[in-house]
Order: sequence, then C-alpha cells, then structure tokens
Amino acid sequence: MRIHGTHFRTIWADAENESEICIIDQRQLPHQFVIEHLRCLDDAITAIKDMHVRGAGLIGATAGFGMYLAAINAPEEAVDEVLEEAARRLNDSRPTARNLGWAVERILTSVKTVRTGADKKKKAYKTACEIADEDAAFCKQIGEHGLELIEAISRKKNGAPVNILTHCNAGWLAFVDYGSATAPIYAARDAGIAVHVWVDETRPWNQGAKLTAWELQQEGIANTLITDNAGGHLMQQGMVDMVIVGSDRTTHTGDVANKIGTYLKALAAHDNHVPFYVALPSSTFDWRLTKGTEIPIEQRSGEEILWISGIDHTGKIKSVQLAAPGTQAVNFSFDITPSRLVSALITERGIVQPSKHAIHALFPDKLLPSSQE
Repeated sequence: MRIHGTHFRTIWADAENESEICIIDQRQLPHQFVIEHLRCLDDAITAIKDMHVRGAGLIGATAGFGMYLAAINAPEEAVDEVLEEAARRLNDSRPTARNLGWAVERILTSVKTVRTGADKKKKAYKTACEIADEDAAFCKQIGEHGLELIEAISRKKNGAPVNILTHCNAGWLAFVDYGSATAPIYAARDAGIAVHVWVDETRPWNQGAKLTAWELQQEGIANTLITDNAGGHLMQQGMVDMVIVGSDRTTHTGDVANKIGTYLKALAAHDNHVPFYVALPSSTFDWRLTKGTEIPIEQRSGEEILWISGIDHTGKIKSVQLAAPGTQAVNFSFDITPSRLVSALITERGIVQPSKHAIHALFPDKLLPSSQE
C-alpha cells in the first residue's frame, strides 16, 4: 500500500543490513510516520506486546522475524535450544492471534530440516521472508474473491456507492500488505466500483480512527469515521450494504474471534438483514479448536480505557485521563462471533460458508486428526 504515494510494506528486512528488521511504529500513526528497527528477540516481543505492530497477519510476520533474530544472535551450537525458548516467549506475548503461534511453529519446523547452526540461521531467515510474502499474497487473493461480493451489490444499486462498514483495523497495517477486510475494498476501487466505508473508531486503542481512516485516505477511498455504537443505527436506516471485518483466530467450525465489539456488529447486521463477512487468510484458522468459547481472550490493562492519546494544538502527542482517579476498568480485547451470525468467510482460496463441512472441504490439506473427529 502507499504512504504519500510511496509503496510500503508493514515489515521488511533492512536492505543494507539483513540482521535488522524494519517496522512501522503504529503507536505514532496517524500523526507521525516512524520506522523502527528490531535487532533482537526482545525488540520483537516488545513490538508485539506493546502494540508497535498489531493485527493477526503482521503479528505472525513479526513473530517469524523475531524467531530469525533469536537465531542469528544464538551460538551456532545452540540454535535449536535458543529457538525453543524464543518460541515460548513469543507465544506468551499476545494470546489470541493464531498467526503468532502458527508462524513460530513454522520456523521451528523449518530449521529442523537442516543440521548446522549456520544453515539453521539461513533457514530461519528464508522462512520468515516466506511467511511475510505469503501473507501479502494471500491478502491480495482475499481481495480478488471478496470483489465478487461488492460487485454483486454494486449491480443491484445500479452503480451507486456500496456502503461498507468495518470494525477495528483489518487493513494493510494489520498485515504485511493489502489487508484482509480492506483487500476487497481496494480491489473494488481498482475495478472502478464506487465504494464508501463506515469506519468504527474502535475503542480503546482507536485503530479505526487512527489507522483505518488514515489508510483509506492514503488510498483515496471515501470513508467516514463513526462512533463504535453508531453501526446499528446506520443499519436500521439502510445506510450499510455489507459488513466486512477481520479475524484474529477462527475455529475450523467457523466461530470468529475479533476485536471487541465485533459480536455486537454481527448481531445488528443479523437483525437488519445486512450481510456480515469475515476476511481471513488460512493462517488465522485454528484447526485444533472446535468452539469459539475455547479461544483464549486477551485481557489488557485497564489503563488503555482510562487514558487516551492524541495531538494537541502545538503538534505534540499527549495522553489525557478520561475517567476520575481511582476508576476501575476491565479491558477485554476480543469477543467471539458465532458462526451462525457470519454470512461467509472470505479466504485466499475463495468464499466459504462458516461451517465445519465447508471449511474442511476447502482446506483438506490443513486438517489435523483431531479436527476431523
């Protein structure tokens, strides 16, 4: 995607020094564009845990490069042992996004195919790059498949703008490129279809207000920021044609874990007969979990609710306290949308119904013995 006309990915190896990994520090957006360099495993863990990077696909790619950084800083005779410990620490950094554990497991498996420490380090780098490239490619394919859904609505509206509501940020900034929920929107724009996006602000981190709106502005796509609680009203008024959200983890039976508030949007969409789609690459599926209630839900600090940051009239970024001192807050980061509320899943292999049978039929090569029971 583009920033002021220049193409960027969200994570890449430094062209002059492959032992450093570059990321966009998303905490500074949209007011400042800051590129941060990750030089060791601790840097990668901090970036994931403290939200320098966020979003299922990007968390996975960062974990992959984090494993690589752990490998290159390890003694050659102890690469396997160092990576096992790195895997444990990375998996503990954020619990809900499936892509994180998936990427870590992929690196561990890949390095076992070679013997020497030097080869293991090379293999870790190669696999981390493959994870990032695959993430971008899968998101592009999600866009191509999701375009069909937007095209169908556009035809029914005789070319009038298709109004799409999205929650949180499942855009380019949440993946390596293209995004999941935004990929069909970009594909529709490229196909000449008029689209307009309703952007949920998405408290408490305000990923919609800070990231999605800014990202869409950079791409020249019409969008309007709304409060988190406005979506149901817009649907009642016939102002939403479809909802597209992302996912941090989806069971192999179609239950979806996504940013807190997604479930409420799905309920409103169901009540108002608005199609509700979830866009995700196959790396987000958890083939071990059957029920959404089994997905671990991250609970972050209540301070994220009690304080909010922004830019003041002098151009300085400041944090201010919203609630009275001593206010108690609980901060669940994700909720579960049951498959019955999901119209369809948009994946890199195509559009699929959110059911065990349909998902298994589309991804027979991904199944585990336990998921087939």
